[in-house]
Amino acid sequence: MKQIVSSSFSRRSFIKTSALAGGGMLIGFNLFQACKPEATPPVDVSQLNFNDFNAFIKIADNGMVTIFSPNPEIGQGVKTSMPMLIAEELDVAWDNVHVVQGALDTKNFTRQVAGGSQSLRFGWEPLRQTGATARQMLINAAAAKWGVDPSTCTTDNGVITNTNGDKLGYGEVVKQAATLPVPENVTLKDPKDFNIIGKDIQNVDIDNIITGKPLFGLDYKEEGMMYAVVLRPPSFGKTLKDFDASGAKAISGVQDVIKFGDKIAVLANNTWTAMKGKKALTANWESDAKLESTEGHDKILTDLLNGKEFNTMRADGDVKKAFAEADQVIERTYDSPFLPHNCMEPMNFFADVTADKVRLVGPIQTPAGTARRVAELLERDPEQVSVEMTRMGGGFGRRLYGDFALEAAEISKLAQKPVKVVYSREDDMSAGIYRPAIKYRISASVKDGKITGYHLKEASINSNMYGLIPNFFPAGAVDNYQVDVANYQSKITTGAWRAPYTNFLSFAEQSFFDEIAEILEVDRIQLRLDLLQNVKGTTDDRIQYSPERLENVIKVAVDKSGWGKAQEGVYQGFSAYYCHNTHVAEVADVVLENDVPVVKKVTCVVDCGIVVNPLGAKNQIEGGVLDGIGHAMYGDFSFTDGAPDAKNFNAYRLIRMNETPVVETHFIENDIAPTGLGEPALPPAGAAVANAIKAAKGIRLYKQPFVKHMNVKAPLG
Repeated sequence: MKQIVSSSFSRRSFIKTSALAGGGMLIGFNLFQACKPEATPPVDVSQLNFNDFNAFIKIADNGMVTIFSPNPEIGQGVKTSMPMLIAEELDVAWDNVHVVQGALDTKNFTRQVAGGSQSLRFGWEPLRQTGATARQMLINAAAAKWGVDPSTCTTDNGVITNTNGDKLGYGEVVKQAATLPVPENVTLKDPKDFNIIGKDIQNVDIDNIITGKPLFGLDYKEEGMMYAVVLRPPSFGKTLKDFDASGAKAISGVQDVIKFGDKIAVLANNTWTAMKGKKALTANWESDAKLESTEGHDKILTDLLNGKEFNTMRADGDVKKAFAEADQVIERTYDSPFLPHNCMEPMNFFADVTADKVRLVGPIQTPAGTARRVAELLERDPEQVSVEMTRMGGGFGRRLYGDFALEAAEISKLAQKPVKVVYSREDDMSAGIYRPAIKYRISASVKDGKITGYHLKEASINSNMYGLIPNFFPAGAVDNYQVDVANYQSKITTGAWRAPYTNFLSFAEQSFFDEIAEILEVDRIQLRLDLLQNVKGTTDDRIQYSPERLENVIKVAVDKSGWGKAQEGVYQGFSAYYCHNTHVAEVADVVLENDVPVVKKVTCVVDCGIVVNPLGAKNQIEGGVLDGIGHAMYGDFSFTDGAPDAKNFNAYRLIRMNETPVVETHFIENDIAPTGLGEPALPPAGAAVANAIKAAKGIRLYKQPFVKHMNVKAPLG
């Protein structure tokens, strides 16, 4: 049904007008509800500085519409899907829409972030409201021109029609629309009337991507720009003692060698020369403590699990009493290694630091936060720092942190030149922000064949996201439920990795439920469904998932995958999980080839609310599933004396093309506002495969990567 919403836009923040070269007008608007009226409009679009103002619709007199997309494009498709929301309510033909990446605008936007799979969820109503408000103003202008009531006018593909059959294109009335008051209330479309939302829309950058046109940070260049490659400490925990730059400076094309902190930057005319210069540096390093290694981390995490120093994140009922009164207690421990992000495009960033401004350009998930950190680093007024965003060749959380942008800014300041920092693949892998190594110990008490208690203990390296895990399933499903966490502070830098924490926790918990079902000799699907019945009707507002929606994806996955009806030689594994506000269930089909488990197919059922762009959504699901399988099967990253053991893909295993299964995606159709999609398909994948491997080989896996802990005659791949 149609939705009436109050306009949150003030006239000043909504309308920006000026003469276009083609005779059209500019309608500016804020893409989020935190519209600030003090934002000053540009006077002349020919002089428009996109760093200062970039949140607007531009309508030319020929009806062409330009929509500026504010959020970073990391490959998740928001540069396509967010403008789709605006275009839908603006009621224009998508073929007449041109999408441009906006720059950082802290005056008008509140969430220019690519992270947490939240862009569409936060933008759903504000973006539609923006399009609907602009549409109503255009209608009002046409109605005034005709001398009719606006309610008698309709729009279709950028054309306004009245009951007499008169027609006006948006471009013909945009000048008049710009002079009218902003409507206080606008009507949003009923989902059944959507013409753009829900349709397959091609990625707006696809032609440029496949023809190799400049889009990414690595493509960016400016006249007079220096390329900087940085020598960083070879181990986490080491500091620079001294260095000799004579060898680097002797290389033709090397312009300068600059020390900053414990790092050394080599500046050259091109990347290759800078890399040669870096190799010619001689540096001596020192450390003031024993350097960390993976074996030591394993013992530290085990000691944490066995210790008593935990923070309790949630405690329902009395877990100790439930365990004391149980017929049996089932306890298992699950281990995950560190993981690098390994984006296809290594880290890079451009900075031009001058006396009056700091201009940053590059691939970043957190432009506002990065601008703030750069301002603090350089002791500059935040108003002097601007950020232009390029498309990212992957991020997965690595580009949340912006350390590479800070390096570029500091080097540019010292060199007094525009500088672009470029990481080699080895730099990218050895100077990363890694997924932390984690151990989970899960215990369940069973009384009269029922689960009466559930205790999850997490021990992590540098964990700081505990709030992510206590209120997901099975919270609320077991009367006596407790989540405890502990961490060890390491010098190895760690942070968010695609679907933080849940990327491994889902494997641990969903494997655990499968094993409980085996021990109790009950149906594994029914075990989960029975637990969900305990949550229905709950008044506990801490519970984040919907038991009804999770139950539904489980049932649909069972149906669509042919669960329990697989042909001979096909072994199936099940998993269901909720994260990033989305419910997902997956079934993996595994066969044995030369006694080695091979994943042939994954059936994935997703409830993410309204699917804005099915084509892009399917790409996200397939990518998430393959990423989840690949890292669960093969991802292994270790440290010796503070240094990564793998520095390139010859030593770090990723999933290969011939190992990727078919992913069959099914979306639950409903009219619920969209939720996350970039991450939720990843966490259940590992458990689905592990449970299928158990069915095929009888091996119950407790550690990742699976290939390291399976009893197979030959390594996979």
